[in-house]
Amino acid sequence: MSETRIDRRMAKLKAENRPALVTYFMGGDPDYETSLSVMKALPKAGSDIIELGMPFSDPMADGPAIQAAGLRALKNGQTLKRTLEMARSFREEDDETPIVMMGYYNPIYIYGVDKFLTDAKAAGIDGLIIVDLPPEMDEELCIPALKAGLNFIRLATPTTDDKRLPKVLENTSGFVYYVSMTGITGSALTNVQKVGGAVSRIKAHTPLPVCVGFGVKTAAQARAIGAEADGVVVGTAIVNAVANVIGPDGKTTADPAEAVATLVRGLADGVREARLTAAE
Repeated sequence: MSETRIDRRMAKLKAENRPALVTYFMGGDPDYETSLSVMKALPKAGSDIIELGMPFSDPMADGPAIQAAGLRALKNGQTLKRTLEMARSFREEDDETPIVMMGYYNPIYIYGVDKFLTDAKAAGIDGLIIVDLPPEMDEELCIPALKAGLNFIRLATPTTDDKRLPKVLENTSGFVYYVSMTGITGSALTNVQKVGGAVSRIKAHTPLPVCVGFGVKTAAQARAIGAEADGVVVGTAIVNAVANVIGPDGKTTADPAEAVATLVRGLADGVREARLTAAE
């Protein structure tokens, strides 16, 4: 497949000797317009790659914060079609920042795989992370996505052993997303020291960049992980930044985009200091 925005961005960051900051937010949370403003704020605050969450009513790997964000989005009329429209609107102002759609297969299956891939490509989507499709089901979406020119990014976990890892990596492209813990999103990050060993183990099987997520909330954590990994993924902390400015009546008490931007600027500083700290 031809080079994608993800490939170009990761190559650029490697040349600059700094890890990527990958930021996740839930499309449509708490509503379409607010969510679009959050998306537009991310690269300006220092995000290198955007993960655009596809809300789904029955998630398996999401913690309470991301589940709640998905339900808020669905309640306010967010659909997969509108999530694609959000990416298309974002692309009118930003044609450089990579966008990865992240979520579950069911909405894509209902939408229709061929139609989804055509519309996703047209909307400026660069990659997919579909957490409930194992490698054994690659013909379902992974292979068609690769043929359509989209990266298909796979998750590896602490329980993905060396016997399983080659199968997981077989059709992976763009980068590998290493889930730094067993459990749901938003859990406490337990041991940053183990990340370096896990990244090295994965890199023994693939030349792809390895980005690490699940549990990263602070600039200090981002700095520590960025010293070992090619990228740091932050999701729940960003979703919480939006939730924290939504009042009991569902109305915002402050600008969610600015709340997210403030958090992301700090995380971006941490990521940019990662290699400097490691070299000292």
